[in-house]
Amino acid sequence: MNREGAKSARTASSTLDKRFPSVLRELAAIQYPMQATKKDFITFFKTRPGRPLLVREIMRQLKLKAEDRHDLKRMLAGLVAEGHIVKSRGNRYGIAGKAAKQDLEQGLFQAHPSGFGFVMPGIKGKTDVYVPAAGRLDAMDGDTVTVRVAPPSGRRKAAGKREGIIIKVLERAHTRIVGTYEPGVTKGGAIGFVAPTNQRITQNLVVGTGNAGGAKPGDLVSAEIVTYPDRGLPAEGRITRIIGRPGDPGIESDLIIEEHELPVAFTPAALAEAKAIPQEVSAAMRKGRRDLRDLPTVTIDGEKAKDFDDAVSIEQYRNGWRLWVHIADVAQYVREGSLLDQEAYARATSVYLPDRAIPMLPEQLSNGICSLNPQVDRLTLTAEMDFDANGAMVRHDLYESVINSNERMTYTAVRQILVDRDQQMRKRYEPLLHQFELMAELMEVLRAKRSKRGSIDFDLPEPEIIMDIQGQMTDIVRAERNMAHQLVEEFMLAANETVAGHLEKLEVPLIYRVHEEPAEEKLADLVDFLATIGIALPPAGKLKPRNIQKAIASVRDSPEEALVNTVVLRTMKQARYSEENIGHFGLAAETYTHFTSPIRRYPDLIVHRIVKGVIRGKYRSEEAREELAAGLPASAVHCSQRERLAMEAERDVVAMLKVRFMEDKLGETYDGIITGVTQFGFFVQLRDLFVEGLVHVSTLTGDYYHYIENRHCLRGERRKRVYRIGDSVRVRVDRVDRERKKIDFSLIEE
Repeated sequence: MNREGAKSARTASSTLDKRFPSVLRELAAIQYPMQATKKDFITFFKTRPGRPLLVREIMRQLKLKAEDRHDLKRMLAGLVAEGHIVKSRGNRYGIAGKAAKQDLEQGLFQAHPSGFGFVMPGIKGKTDVYVPAAGRLDAMDGDTVTVRVAPPSGRRKAAGKREGIIIKVLERAHTRIVGTYEPGVTKGGAIGFVAPTNQRITQNLVVGTGNAGGAKPGDLVSAEIVTYPDRGLPAEGRITRIIGRPGDPGIESDLIIEEHELPVAFTPAALAEAKAIPQEVSAAMRKGRRDLRDLPTVTIDGEKAKDFDDAVSIEQYRNGWRLWVHIADVAQYVREGSLLDQEAYARATSVYLPDRAIPMLPEQLSNGICSLNPQVDRLTLTAEMDFDANGAMVRHDLYESVINSNERMTYTAVRQILVDRDQQMRKRYEPLLHQFELMAELMEVLRAKRSKRGSIDFDLPEPEIIMDIQGQMTDIVRAERNMAHQLVEEFMLAANETVAGHLEKLEVPLIYRVHEEPAEEKLADLVDFLATIGIALPPAGKLKPRNIQKAIASVRDSPEEALVNTVVLRTMKQARYSEENIGHFGLAAETYTHFTSPIRRYPDLIVHRIVKGVIRGKYRSEEAREELAAGLPASAVHCSQRERLAMEAERDVVAMLKVRFMEDKLGETYDGIITGVTQFGFFVQLRDLFVEGLVHVSTLTGDYYHYIENRHCLRGERRKRVYRIGDSVRVRVDRVDRERKKIDFSLIEE
């Protein structure tokens, strides 16, 4: 990221700089009947410019100073994110409504390997726009584009879908291409190509003579894009890094890090800031905080964890429990607007790959002074909550604190204590046994209460990749999820809801964690499908989370469990961050946020700063709240995008490792379960290895099979044999394609 980009991206919770609101108030006194707010900016664009404006033109018309430029750009980014204005090619800003009159919309283009794609407007109420291969212009996957929406035709018209053609590429998503280098010869002479590992980038990158950088055929490389696709001509570039050869240890992670342009090394300036932070809590740092160092406290994490965000304490209280959730006070060390903060915001999340972690914060913080390590003082933000015997919260308090954790517990150790009743482990942790028993009691009550309100819990098996010390994958096993995981999950959910409700009651703006209700047509399809297997649900318009939760519970431990879980999960939308509270459908929660992981998630750090501001009386005035609210929309969009990018990177590395793991297993047979059905075949996940592959419809001999979309199945025309999600099958490994990251199976008929 360049210096200007880094500065403009410096903080998500950030309120506008103190200079900027003062300039706006001065402007408001002349031009507007109220303080200059987001609405005033929208009014400005609607009434004043007459055409899209450059940033410098906006500054000139608003009489802003040079030092206000970055804050103005952040305000504009927020307005673009909310859909009030649009950013056109050449970095000009104009009112969205005028573009809408021409049926033009702006959004991110997501390409499909087959050539077509979708433009995602990212605006509430606007659905994705289908773009056929012939209508994508020169757009590449991830580009920001302008699409002209046209009346849909054929099947898409019947389904009420939108379609269009891309007329302009506004901003390129990729500066480089990662792939396999292959030399070639044309009439013009020697030339080479980089075949992208990203299947959504459908064109090879041309590498001219002298730009191969010493790469050999078959090398995995990173190439800088010199010219982008234009009017049918391919993109051209030059190789800047030879990543390695297929099969090298850790090559999968190296490829994905390069492909997604994930920042690994911290800037020297940010590291210098981190190293200057004391690694011990002094008496001066404890001043003004509630001292909880004598309270029995533990952290509970995985065996490999090194950064401990959260710790818990518990006591019996009257007829219920008093629970303390202590969260690392990262905001105490990462100051808003600092170089560390800029770097954390740019990353927005830690990325966890099977063989390494890419942290949001330098190790001095993530594993050092911010981590709630045992037997050392640590600064925290504490959510103290009293629950009655039914799990209802009767009192809560949020405050700055200092703790000293008694033990660093693992999920395995807590399971051995509570579930296995391991006498050796119980004796070892005897001073804390009563606390663990109380935690188990409260967890069961909170879990039952959440289930009763309709919170949806999916119990799908998760794979865990086992790596050796050389970085080679040795096995794939089912990740354990036991009572200890449930303890932490329930207590963190309670803290997140408590913080969100507390701030909302005070009418303080914040970033919510939201999960929208599924589209009504998807809910209707779900109702119809579940009816075919004997599960009755209310009509889509009246469907509530608790109805879905009961449907899932009704098939637990039955042959239909995998089928129902998979279909319901695919009905759901993806959770995201938003400055607007629209609730969390999956949790059946009216108000929810992320507060409990500020070491690894930037939205949590935003919420921490807001909580600390409330504690200190910072947001009592309307002016202060408006300043806070102004920076939240762009921050929410940025953090959501970075979260999705991290998830894609993690998924891609795992997919590549799985393909590599199966290369020496050609011809072997396995039991599996159908996880997806399409018109060209069905996907099967192997039961023991959690590896997924495709059984192509062309390999199903002896009949013609038809895809029945609303039943999630293929049905034979003559024999009436049906293959649907959740069915158990036995397959043989026929083909492993590392470049496509695909595995092909064939069905073994019984």
